[in-house]
Amino acid sequence: MKKIAVVGAGISGLSMANYLEKHNIDYHIYERRKKKDLAGHGFLIPQEGMEYLYQILDPDLLLQRGNFLKKYVQHSHTGKILAEKELNHVFAISRHSLIDLLTKNIPPEKITYGQTIIPDEQQNGKLQLSDGTVIDAEIAVISDGSRSRIRSSLFKDETMKVVRESEVVNIIQNKEIADSIENDFIKFHHEEGGLTFGILKFSADTILWYSQFDNEKYTINECSAENLKKYMLEVFESWHPLIPSILQKSDYKTVHLWRVYELEKLNPFYKGNTVFIGDAAHPLIPFTSQGVTSALKDSFTLTKRLVEEQNITEAFSKYEADRKSEIEVHINNGRILLNQFLLPLSQQSENILPISYK
Repeated sequence: MKKIAVVGAGISGLSMANYLEKHNIDYHIYERRKKKDLAGHGFLIPQEGMEYLYQILDPDLLLQRGNFLKKYVQHSHTGKILAEKELNHVFAISRHSLIDLLTKNIPPEKITYGQTIIPDEQQNGKLQLSDGTVIDAEIAVISDGSRSRIRSSLFKDETMKVVRESEVVNIIQNKEIADSIENDFIKFHHEEGGLTFGILKFSADTILWYSQFDNEKYTINECSAENLKKYMLEVFESWHPLIPSILQKSDYKTVHLWRVYELEKLNPFYKGNTVFIGDAAHPLIPFTSQGVTSALKDSFTLTKRLVEEQNITEAFSKYEADRKSEIEVHINNGRILLNQFLLPLSQQSENILPISYK
């Protein structure tokens, strides 16, 4: 098997490396950020995603770092229960924990941090470091996120558009609040639509909270931690008391305002000897809760095809054929869920579960 350069040490890149490691395939990961900067917030992982994770991670270690959620509970913004739905093995885990587990399986010498990778304009299909050093690899697996620089350099006519939804995300460590919350996925909705507050419990003392905004109705002009805290407390002042309590007691050092983008039209998943996985191939808006699972399935499927096929183009073509139709389902489901989110509660479909299933 030819040597592989993996660009990006997020979930998709690390998952790919774990599958390559499992098959003893030569690879090296390049990440533009420093290792300490690869923090983040968290994920929901449906049962299918967990089955792929169990193939590359010790299940006991994985289950020690996260929490299975029992049900999805939808509330009005004042706390009235609108709907409940049992969840089938949906797992909540922090991004830090999952990245830590995936990294432990990779020899340290196979990851280089703090290196920006760009296409080599002199050698078609090759990559180079920012200092001009050409990377010695026959295959480039690109996993550098939804706004992939390498994807946009190869597909110059692509169009990224802003989604009519933004998110503020944070993690709070507070055992008193965590004790007051069941192991459920809890979400509060404003009656007029376009504004929600979600809560996921990671452990006995840690929860993730996030708010989704219709960014045409709610404008956040300045995103410093201090401004975000002030803004959130103002917006959610009259909501169920649990929400202002969480917002007031949170440390805003790790708060993040996420502006969501999507591709107007999917690119091919590969070009020449370069192939894309995860968000770099197909950005999914967050309503799907399928980002991690899709990255895992991409990594598994691409590795499988590389093992089976002698010809790289044939391997890439079969990988794209295996994955594209399912991704299109998730993209469509995400847009349906986005449209529901923007509507007043009275016009939304009943018991909408904010997870896309194929």
